[in-house]
Amino acid sequence: MNEFTKQFIWAQLGAAIDTLENCINTCPDEIWSDRTPRLEYWYACFHTLFWLDYYLTEDLSNFKPPEPFGMEEMDPDGVLPDRVYSKAELLTYLNFGRDKAHHIIESLSYEQATRPIELRRATISFAELLLYVMRHLQHHAAQLNLILREKANIAPSWVFQAKP
Repeated sequence: MNEFTKQFIWAQLGAAIDTLENCINTCPDEIWSDRTPRLEYWYACFHTLFWLDYYLTEDLSNFKPPEPFGMEEMDPDGVLPDRVYSKAELLTYLNFGRDKAHHIIESLSYEQATRPIELRRATISFAELLLYVMRHLQHHAAQLNLILREKANIAPSWVFQAKP
């Protein structure tokens, strides 16, 4: 994989991660820990980070998120974690995911990028999986921005490219 391609993939996937970071940092405490809405803010952040970590794991049979996070996200009944994760915990997980993504993209070869991945009864390349992950991050960041706008009339700033 050439350096130009790796740079623009990281610039935009990293920007999506930074957008989620802005959502976490901007959220007022009363919205963060509110467990009454249909979409709990903290949980949407956790969900997004869990799947970032999962999709970037080479051997999925051994996947386990870092402590203190569990595997509830895999429960088909939609079981939520038993407590609200703090901003600090999720920012640590976000940095873990950012580092993992950046390392994978920096070392990405053509063979790795074109490696087939089974995803939702379809086969895609690992390079396409990176774009899928970016779309997932942006999807939930948009939901979080909407919640902030509706409940607090605030919104995080736009991220053009990943932080250096």
